[in-house]
Amino acid sequence: MMAMKKSKFWTYVKNIFKILITVAAIYWVSQKISFTELKSALEKCNPLYLFLALLSYAVSQLIASSRLNSFLKVIGLHISERYNLRLYQVGLLYNFFLPGGIGGDGYKIYFLKKNYAIKGRRVLTAVFFDRLSGLWALSIITGCLIMFMPRLAIPHVVTISVLVIGTATYLYFLQLFFKEFLSKFVITHIKALAVQSFQTLSAIAILHALGFAGKFSPYLLIFLVSSLVAIVPSILGGAGLRESLMAFGATYFQLDPHLAVLISLLFYIISLLVASSGLYYILRPQRLGANKLPSAEEVEKALEKEE
Repeated sequence: MMAMKKSKFWTYVKNIFKILITVAAIYWVSQKISFTELKSALEKCNPLYLFLALLSYAVSQLIASSRLNSFLKVIGLHISERYNLRLYQVGLLYNFFLPGGIGGDGYKIYFLKKNYAIKGRRVLTAVFFDRLSGLWALSIITGCLIMFMPRLAIPHVVTISVLVIGTATYLYFLQLFFKEFLSKFVITHIKALAVQSFQTLSAIAILHALGFAGKFSPYLLIFLVSSLVAIVPSILGGAGLRESLMAFGATYFQLDPHLAVLISLLFYIISLLVASSGLYYILRPQRLGANKLPSAEEVEKALEKEE
């Protein structure tokens, strides 16, 4: 009983901390930009390029769902791509609207643990490496982009060395502690690169939609760095945090902060639209093999039993 109360206390503390960080980030961004200029730029957007941005992001999530399923197969959990995609859609939606420490990953673990004979900790490990592969791919693409930015004055040999050493360390860590995940390393990390590539294409399409005709690379670099927010659990899908990082990066590189924030806002709206596809399964939980979706408290209790 005491352990449960302590767990709930820390959950509340984390939620309050996340809310404070989000509010502070939104306030900071509001002090750096003109909403009149933002509104004017949004009204001039090219809808065709916005659709391409939406399409690119949707494809990235389809691949991301398949990547997670590849990790699940490593732990002996063989489910159809269709069912996995349904869980993934619900997870995306909950990552936006659940401020708790559970989020979409918790619900995926709950359903898989409930419907298949597998321990929640095993699924949690697969989910962890799914996110870690995304971080690796983000680092690789960011490193490649840095090499195309001479203004940073970072020698190519330094960037390549960091990427090679980082990848070698990552592989050594897997070999030492999680050897089973090496069997699917190539396919899962190709998918991870594809996910980040399509999201970068989405950002490029947004820049075209905004009629930007300058150098894309500086904006893409700060966009990729700000994508780290998507990996770290946060409320409302990282609302305010990505924008604040984009605005800070634009100031640092002497770019247009309004354009940087617009890229982030449009990408946020696109990701929210794609995540909204999970609403169907909230209204039709039978498609997930349940009469109704469990509450956050039910999921939390079920996960606590694993500890």
